[in-house]
Amino acid sequence: MEKKNGYALHRVNLPGKEIVIVGTAHISRESVEQVRDVILEQRPECVCVELDEKRFKALSQEKKWESKDLIELIKQKQLATLLANMILGAYQKRLGDKLGIKPGSELAEAVRVARDLSIPVELCDRDVRVTLRRAWRAVSIFKKAYLLASLAASLFDDTEISEERLRELKKSDVITELMEEIGESMPELKRVLIDERDTYLSEKIKAAPGKRVVAVVGAGHVTGIMKSLKQDRSHAMEEIGEIPPVSRAWKLAGWIVPCIIVASLVTIGFQKGTGVAGENVLYWILANGICAALGAVLALAHPFTIASAFAAAPVTSLTPVIGAGYVTAFVQAMVRPPVVREFQTALNDMGTFTGWWRNNLLKIFLAFLLPGFGSVIGTWLGGYRIVSNLF
Repeated sequence: MEKKNGYALHRVNLPGKEIVIVGTAHISRESVEQVRDVILEQRPECVCVELDEKRFKALSQEKKWESKDLIELIKQKQLATLLANMILGAYQKRLGDKLGIKPGSELAEAVRVARDLSIPVELCDRDVRVTLRRAWRAVSIFKKAYLLASLAASLFDDTEISEERLRELKKSDVITELMEEIGESMPELKRVLIDERDTYLSEKIKAAPGKRVVAVVGAGHVTGIMKSLKQDRSHAMEEIGEIPPVSRAWKLAGWIVPCIIVASLVTIGFQKGTGVAGENVLYWILANGICAALGAVLALAHPFTIASAFAAAPVTSLTPVIGAGYVTAFVQAMVRPPVVREFQTALNDMGTFTGWWRNNLLKIFLAFLLPGFGSVIGTWLGGYRIVSNLF
């Protein structure tokens, strides 16, 4: 590590290639100036940045949203991933607003300066959707609940942060300490969010063209990248670059509850007659439908959405292929599509309790989450009643 104008540079020399690593804070004005100075001084043959294609487009241009884009995301069952990504973005944006700088500005500056100097730019990070899905798959159901609670709490976190505090966080010893804390409490999450991305970033940086490369990455990745650069981890790229398939055990587990319910109804029909079985079927429909519909009511969803929640929940609860929440989100997006302005203000609206009901985009998320939660409650109520009637 070498000191240059008050900030640290890390150099790694490989056969035929010199790599200069700049560790930054993603919401620091100082980092923007640092990145600009390093590229102008080093004049590399390539600049690598910690961005994937989608994050780069979101950072470099105003996204023109259309309702059909959102509909497509719902059809592909990407709504939960989008919500998690937006929550993380909202948290970063709020910190950036306090400091008067847009999150990721130093990455955008690296691209701008490189292009002004006609230097090729390489986007070296893994697709954010792959990272989020791998992280979700890696943790247990209890830690999933903890993650969801932490994400929700981050929306309303009012913690003050200063440039001085950011400078402290960029010091390698502080970052190492933070990474160790994450590793102790949630090693599965650290493996996906930090270790795998260190490997992915380092292999992409090594593959970048040119004999001298400047890599602009978050300070938390510097130590791991420097270690990975000196090793050959190319064999791991295919595995960490894709979403792991759902195991057969989990697929089978998803059908257990529906099979128990259906088998119980059939058994009741043989033991106690079709009349009693019919009463249980009606109870199942009402328990699922009413609970899901109440969730849609709490979301202040459109009447059509409320009706679709009542109609869909009894059916979707008997199949793991699709949840009631995706049906209600689809209907809500069709009947009350958000306008462009609501996409633009969504990150700000997420930070207020009333903003979730005021913004039509966020209301789609509520129409996804609350009816889905209601359907889960209805499934347990209806399932308990049906199974208990066997005895």
